Amino acid sequence: MGCQEEPKHQPIIKTEKIQKKEIKKPESIQKKWDSLNRNNVAAFFTEYGKQNKETNVLISTKFGEIKLRLYNDTPIHRASFIFLSKINYFNTTVFYRIAKGFVIQGGNSDESYTQAQRNKYDNYLMEPEFRSNRKHKYGALAAARDYENNPNKLSSPFEFYIVQSKKGAHHLNNEHTVFGEVVSGFSALDKIAQVEVGPDEWPLIDIDMKVEVLD
Repeated sequence: MGCQEEPKHQPIIKTEKIQKKEIKKPESIQKKWDSLNRNNVAAFFTEYGKQNKETNVLISTKFGEIKLRLYNDTPIHRASFIFLSKINYFNTTVFYRIAKGFVIQGGNSDESYTQAQRNKYDNYLMEPEFRSNRKHKYGALAAARDYENNPNKLSSPFEFYIVQSKKGAHHLNNEHTVFGEVVSGFSALDKIAQVEVGPDEWPLIDIDMKVEVLD
């Protein structure tokens, strides 16, 4: 699962070398939205989006803060990202892939809470929301996806990437849904992209994140 780079190598997602940490579940939010599963994704997030209209999200890392604006014209992806942020899903994940001069990618870990949330919501997927005016420019926020056995280009809600190449990554247009963009914190984005990585573009030191919905 990931975003494909031209054509140097295939993206790889791994879950080893990530230390476990305990974060308390926000039970009231989880119980309120227990109905979500992979069979009612569009209906669930259409309704959720009406009740949760926020479009601004803040990602905090040890390299600084990145503020994102989510697009209203990709409503399912926007609502899903807000939902996962509010249940603290992303707060137990890391930026696990640093493809230098291309993207930084995050949203996965081997945390018990992380994996439990994926299973709880049936590892749901989303239909693409390609828009002609939403391109893979520098700072674009987009959804990762599987390339194998995925002819409809369904998005993963759990894993995302931010384009770090200043030239953009336009070969990914109409391959991945772009559903937001960086509005401030480009310096933090570029600092993350400079960390030392090992094989398969894994950072040598974990890059934890905290994701907060603003307004």
